[in-house]
Amino acid sequence: MKAVVYEKYGSPDVLEFRDIDKPVPKDNEILVKIHATTINRTDCGLRKAEPFIARFFTGLIRPKNKVLGSEFSGVIEAIGRDINRFQTGDNVFGHSGDKFGTHAEYTCLTENDPVVLKPQNMTYEEAASVCDGATLAWTYLSRADIQKGYKVLVNGASGSIGSAAVQLAKYCGAEVTGVCSTANVEMVKALGADRVIDYTKDDFTKDARKYEVVFDAVGKSSFSRCKNIIKSGGIYFSTELGFMAQNPFLDILTSKIGNKRVMFPLPKYKKEDVLFFKKLIEEGHLKAVIDRSYPLDDIVEAYRYVETGHKKGNVVITLQ
Repeated sequence: MKAVVYEKYGSPDVLEFRDIDKPVPKDNEILVKIHATTINRTDCGLRKAEPFIARFFTGLIRPKNKVLGSEFSGVIEAIGRDINRFQTGDNVFGHSGDKFGTHAEYTCLTENDPVVLKPQNMTYEEAASVCDGATLAWTYLSRADIQKGYKVLVNGASGSIGSAAVQLAKYCGAEVTGVCSTANVEMVKALGADRVIDYTKDDFTKDARKYEVVFDAVGKSSFSRCKNIIKSGGIYFSTELGFMAQNPFLDILTSKIGNKRVMFPLPKYKKEDVLFFKKLIEEGHLKAVIDRSYPLDDIVEAYRYVETGHKKGNVVITLQ
């Protein structure tokens, strides 16, 4: 099968197209023919081995797992004899977790992995663009136990994580303020944001409003900068470790002292979350945001675009 392989860390130029062995499903696995996948920040970070600490998990000198990609949608081509929840021909979508491997024509997963039947009201490209951003957003927002009327600010509201966070916070009943650039203001409003701050014109950290939750979905602010806009008892989330792993440290520190919390939960890709996202999609509460779509043959160009840092929502790779 065709796959995109990387044998060393570096720029998008380290990616190579190769024919590798097509996986054979074990008794407890399904074989998915991938129709669409995505490129996200995790893929870029692993390919570059940034931050350096990632090498202790992915391979100190060279990558252990040579095929990137985690989100996918496609069709089940074969099943193992112990599979009960799926059958050949099912349209599915989900996330491969730490197995990665979706920048290829096929992948194998167990039926307990975060893979479920694809929503009928979504294309393959749309379905492939949901799970990573929504999972990361939900990992954070669910910890805040958002109540109706909470004020939530999402910095980076036009990105993959941020666009999901806006929609999920609205679903929870929050009053949402999104922060983005001028070009994305109308898109963020269309996702349900009650208010949008254009960061090219205004500094959101000096906002007159106070929030129960400030969620930096792009990791470009800090707790110290945002502290004044967080209510007493409020929470600050960031998707980035911060300098010298600052945010995990502050998670521990602010749980002991002060009246404003930093929380840094680690994401877990779970089947029940994908089922939850499917329900929201079918009910019209969650939709995919796609910036650009590239065929697999143009994946190097797609990586370069993602790394400009200006993508809206998701960049999709199509295989069929």
